[in-house]
Amino acid sequence: MSTVDSSARHHPPARPGWAVKLLGWINVLLGLVILGLGIWLIVLGGSWYYGLAGLGLVITGILLNRGSMTAVWVYLVVWLGTLGWAWWEVGADWWAQVPRLVAPTLILILVLLCIPALGRRRPTY
Repeated sequence: MSTVDSSARHHPPARPGWAVKLLGWINVLLGLVILGLGIWLIVLGGSWYYGLAGLGLVITGILLNRGSMTAVWVYLVVWLGTLGWAWWEVGADWWAQVPRLVAPTLILILVLLCIPALGRRRPTY
């Protein structure tokens, strides 16, 4: 007979605080706008970047609202895709990179600041 309470083994998932949820909703709303306009651009024969980036923002926002660490990884993929797209579009012209990378990098910093509040899988014994 074990004296360890079985409920002590189960760690409930982390509940994100209001700041994480606010960032999550901002990502969802911004992502929906970018996704919608990106789909329109795709229909017109333009770049798929905005549609994919908008979808990534929506997914990131949903995961942030759930308190999932996966949100960080999803947004890192979006940010790396943005970096690649910006380099493909304007090359090494750093001044032309600024409007393409400032907002996504700011979002990256905010998402990274959420890491301590996001749930991680904990081992169960």
